[in-house]
Amino acid sequence: MGRGTGASLLAGVLLLGACASPAVEESPQTRPPVAATIPPETGGTPGVDEIKHSDNVRLVANVPLEAPFDGPQAWGTDLAFQGTYAYVGNYEGFTVVDIADPAEPVVVSRTVCLGGQNDISVSGNLLFLSVDSPRSDDTCQGQASDPGAPTAWEGIRVFDISDKAKPEYVTSVRTDCGSHTHALVPGETSIYVYVSSPSSVPDARNCPPPHQNLTIVDVPVQNPKAARVAAKPNVFQDRPGGDGESEFNPAGCHDITVYPERKLAAAACFGDGFLLDITNPLRPKTLQVVQDENFAIWHSATFNNAGTKVVFGDELGGGMAPTCDANVDETQGANAIYDLVAGPKLQKRGYFKIPRAQSPEENCVAHNGSLIPVPGKDVMVQGWYQGGVSVWDFTDSDNPREIGFFERGPLPPGKQLGGSWSAYYYNGYIYSSDITKGLDVLEITDPLTDPAKAVKMTELNVQTQRSY
Repeated sequence: MGRGTGASLLAGVLLLGACASPAVEESPQTRPPVAATIPPETGGTPGVDEIKHSDNVRLVANVPLEAPFDGPQAWGTDLAFQGTYAYVGNYEGFTVVDIADPAEPVVVSRTVCLGGQNDISVSGNLLFLSVDSPRSDDTCQGQASDPGAPTAWEGIRVFDISDKAKPEYVTSVRTDCGSHTHALVPGETSIYVYVSSPSSVPDARNCPPPHQNLTIVDVPVQNPKAARVAAKPNVFQDRPGGDGESEFNPAGCHDITVYPERKLAAAACFGDGFLLDITNPLRPKTLQVVQDENFAIWHSATFNNAGTKVVFGDELGGGMAPTCDANVDETQGANAIYDLVAGPKLQKRGYFKIPRAQSPEENCVAHNGSLIPVPGKDVMVQGWYQGGVSVWDFTDSDNPREIGFFERGPLPPGKQLGGSWSAYYYNGYIYSSDITKGLDVLEITDPLTDPAKAVKMTELNVQTQRSY
């Protein structure tokens, strides 16, 4: 759970996804009428919890949230994959699921380790969790704490997952302002963890202003207990308005995606998008900073496989607001596609937003997604909270299009936060971490995406891209 701000909108928003940027609301432009945006096969807006999907997408299995993750705020979050296992983050810990048979997934273990939002990654026998809510200490049993308390802790936790049935807590590393998300950069003997953290409410002790850096944690593979903060590079020095005069003051990054093979990283840093050179992983260099008049909260970034494009997502409303209804413009709360041209330089092209208008009761905005590994094409699957799961093709950067979807209707009365937090493709199936419904396993059968079934991955951390 992120730090709050003085803005009334973000006071609720920071509960979930954005946790830091003073987003400026603009008068929305009117989108096309709802009836014009609903494909005929949907049969209209779904009812409460009713499932709707395109003809080429089907639900294969569901792993519901169960004890100990059955409390009111035991929200499902991010996903990572390794071999025949899926790792599912939760505000109260994480779950290991055996997906050897995607149609019959089996829960191997549930580890209670309190601390939002538990963004999750795996590498070898190590598992990493991001904690962005001040705790009384670094243990899994630590309680919520005042941010300025002398013992307040937030940052990165490390587990040993050699035994999937009994993950073992190894160590932790405190980081300034916590860790909202992170990305893994493999080194020869170490894993470098790029920590993204906000600073919406700086405090002199644990989050001293100005917070204009990212934090890099060095985790020695053979001795993870020796993990430490190795660098705090200032990637904001070339940022427009970086002197504090901008309406988006430097506040850390929300999300960084690295592409080690290409020595590049793309960072979504609230008011800006960054292109970074990570030839030296401890000294990333800013190549370019881009801004977008339609973006409120730069949330995440995804390279295409060729490394010639970057998709940036805007989390307008921070995940709590209904920004996919008929009253919000199709360029807001959407994805922006940038071509990576000679330089390298980012050049803005088109926008993509789900073409199915949602009800005003459904929190919906662009959120976590990954490439579907279709050789020679640019295809992505993405979670949109209560907008569901969308599969879309951006091979033509100017004219992206949705080719498939899966969604549920609004939550029952009294519940406001739900839907797909993350939707990723892994070895023939789409896995969606639904905030309140658990892990959905979906299959898409489509001529465009069928070639992806021949691509087999041994590990997937979406914020660490690898070529296929």
